[in-house]
Amino acid sequence: MRTKNLAQTLLASAGFAIVLGGCGGGATGPSLEPARFVSMQEGPGEEYVIGPLDKLTIHVWRNDELGAEVQVRPDGRITTPLIADMPAVGKTPTMLAEDIRLQLSQYIEEPLVTVIVNEFAGTFSQQVRIVGATAEPASIPYRANMTLLDAMISVGGLSEYAAGNRARLIRFDRESGEQREYNLRLSDLLRRGESDANVMLMPGDVIIIPESMF
Repeated sequence: MRTKNLAQTLLASAGFAIVLGGCGGGATGPSLEPARFVSMQEGPGEEYVIGPLDKLTIHVWRNDELGAEVQVRPDGRITTPLIADMPAVGKTPTMLAEDIRLQLSQYIEEPLVTVIVNEFAGTFSQQVRIVGATAEPASIPYRANMTLLDAMISVGGLSEYAAGNRARLIRFDRESGEQREYNLRLSDLLRRGESDANVMLMPGDVIIIPESMF
């Protein structure tokens, strides 16, 4: 009888330990493929889309008086000589130049328009946002071939109490139209130098870093 009771006690203890292990374990779920610290081949990213607060130079060839240096307003519009409240957000510089050209063609013959982006903010869909337990939470413009390491350097790394290995990356999948979440191993990357914890980022990614419970 004592042997039977001892066996039952051991089984119960083992079951309890398994439950505790499941509760205390790290995050589980999908992860992203590792990225190289230095890319073997650099390439251009997606075509830049103008965002609110971007600063633009608009040049009209042989008609300097029709050009301007403007900042995109928070409502996404700009005003230049002869053109009032033209939508700019969501357009590429080439698209905006064509829209301005069409408007100016009412006043001058065959205008040649160039739009140059001098200071970049971009739309939310072209930014990488890092929030939570980091030194300086921020929204940063996405750069071609940007990795997780690049983004974390931009915000000064993890805070003292960050639970870096429980961080998550939220990404909108344009093909499926769904939002997906991936596990990140920021502590392994930044504090232990594990290169396989570095991953490629995409425009619009959101990185959420929780604080440690203890």
